[in-house]
Amino acid sequence: MSIDVPRTVTAALADRPVSGAVCLEAGAGVGNTTAGLLAAGASRVYAVTNDAEHAATARDRVARSNPERAAVLEADLRSLPLSTDSVDVVTAHGLFNVLAPESLDAVVSELTRVAAPGCHLVVDDYEPLPDAAAVRELFALENAASELATGRPALTFYPSAVLRRLFVGSGWAFDRELTLLDPVPWTASHVRAHAEATLATTTLLSDELAASLTEKIDRVAEAVGSESVGEMYSLAFRFPS
Repeated sequence: MSIDVPRTVTAALADRPVSGAVCLEAGAGVGNTTAGLLAAGASRVYAVTNDAEHAATARDRVARSNPERAAVLEADLRSLPLSTDSVDVVTAHGLFNVLAPESLDAVVSELTRVAAPGCHLVVDDYEPLPDAAAVRELFALENAASELATGRPALTFYPSAVLRRLFVGSGWAFDRELTLLDPVPWTASHVRAHAEATLATTTLLSDELAASLTEKIDRVAEAVGSESVGEMYSLAFRFPS
């Protein structure tokens, strides 16, 4: 089965030596970047996620039709089931915005541990939204519900400079930065998906808190509809040989 690879994934990988490489997709989601790595000629791709639903979707979409070249691993990125110095290309496409600040060091350490000498790393993510962005209020509600339920934010948008300093401080050499999207199209389906995720989190709260947030979530999502705002960037690094 042929899978459409998002343009952002193709653009981010275009200048990386993927052909013949052993690759890690850190934070596999539904397998879009794994599909992009396979299309670019990767010899083997390990798609890692701690989300059981995402793992099942990625297996169905990508791994089942490429069993010799792709494997989906349900695991914590802070403790990767991969050997040290075993990966030639690491990708993190839309990963860091779902990592809470306290998880950053552990994840970066693991991505660094599995990187072979000369490994390439591609990190694609979103700049913080402008204050005037309407969708910002929806994400604020998503974070509020998550903080109340779990003590952790659902989303954190790190400036590219922050992630660049983080990886350079862990021994990676910065290579380049690209703009993948400007503005970012937050479609009606994206907005609804975030609203639904927030509503699901409110089920973990008291009835009073849940009722208050539910009314606001529905109202804000309806008001936003869809919006094109913000920027998605791509950072590339190289690990010393």
